[in-house]
Amino acid sequence: MRAVQITDHSGTPKLAQIDRPTPQSGEVLVNIAACGLNFADLLMSQGKYQERPALPTVLGMEPAGQIEALGSDVESLKLGDRIAVFSGQNGLADYGVFAANRCVPLPDNMDFVDAAAFQIAYGTSHVALDYKARLQPGETLLVLGAAGGVGLTAVEIGKLMGATVIACARGAEKLAICKKAGADHVIDSETQDIREVVKSLGGADVVYDAVGGDQFEAAFRACNPDARALLIGFASGNLPQIKPNHMLVKNISVIGLYWGAYLNFRPEVVTDSMRQLFAWYAAGKLKPHVSHTLPLDQALDALDLLRSRKSTGKVVVTME
Repeated sequence: MRAVQITDHSGTPKLAQIDRPTPQSGEVLVNIAACGLNFADLLMSQGKYQERPALPTVLGMEPAGQIEALGSDVESLKLGDRIAVFSGQNGLADYGVFAANRCVPLPDNMDFVDAAAFQIAYGTSHVALDYKARLQPGETLLVLGAAGGVGLTAVEIGKLMGATVIACARGAEKLAICKKAGADHVIDSETQDIREVVKSLGGADVVYDAVGGDQFEAAFRACNPDARALLIGFASGNLPQIKPNHMLVKNISVIGLYWGAYLNFRPEVVTDSMRQLFAWYAAGKLKPHVSHTLPLDQALDALDLLRSRKSTGKVVVTME
């Protein structure tokens, strides 16, 4: 079968032919239809992600497809079930073996492309805003990197939760996408002063930051007293410098979030969140923004779209 494999940490994955895996106890074999890409795939290919699987390994954290075979002791799923998986790896392939307890049945009205674009981005934003930051109706949410894979979902979910949303992104095209997702105000990070604009709009009660660096520092200085600043990622490549004396004086909380880790020590946080998100999707309240869908043979081009920041929302690879 075909698979996008890394054999070293040069940052250059390869489309290879490898053996189809066989499910063991507690696992299922999935005929993969689509796989969402994430910035973490690029980091993993460079050996810079917080998880470093043994090499060689197959990239792809977010596959969706149909169950083709069951290992022993699998009772919660059956052959033919349509599922999505937060797998961590092995999704960019024609087939993959995954733990059954990581598989989530899909709503009847969700196709595989939406399913592959859904779990990590929406799951990260919902757990961040609801469980961690306790975002309240009427508060002001500032989203940095708002046109990206997770940022755009934070805009959508923030509006569903009743917040006033300020979206920060680069360029008119990306800002228009943020407005379409529900942003009340937009900031062009290339041409506008984030701190000054946010302060002119009354300050931020919650900051959702997937960018880091100078943008976080500007947003931090625009926080209201008792604000919560969420650290989601560092797409800029620069870790923000946080001033603890400012945190103290303004009673600001800085909160880190690695969504996938909850599967290891508090899985109910993820499952409860996913239940709510799928209900919103089924009711037509959420719709993933997928800027590019490419076939598996063009998976390296799909990864380059993330690397060059030419995508908005999600990039999805299909196995057709």
